[in-house]
Amino acid sequence: MADACALCGLRFERAQGYFVGAIYINYAVTVLVAIVGFLLLWGIAGFSTRGQLAVLVPLVAIFPLWFFRYSRSFWLAVEWSINPES
Repeated sequence: MADACALCGLRFERAQGYFVGAIYINYAVTVLVAIVGFLLLWGIAGFSTRGQLAVLVPLVAIFPLWFFRYSRSFWLAVEWSINPES
């Protein structure tokens, strides 16, 4: 990851532990995906528990790895909107 944005100079790496909020966002969105997936598979598709696990466990294992870069970007955007001078 670059140290700063080439266009505006916004520093990406602020301090140790800065992106803990991004981890919380990633976790919350993953839980939301799992709950919505469960409700869709159970309520609409009528999958059994075994079928739900077969679909949701790989999804919940892979989704946070894919989504982490977006949660970091979102965390930076939230911080920048609150404190644009940084």
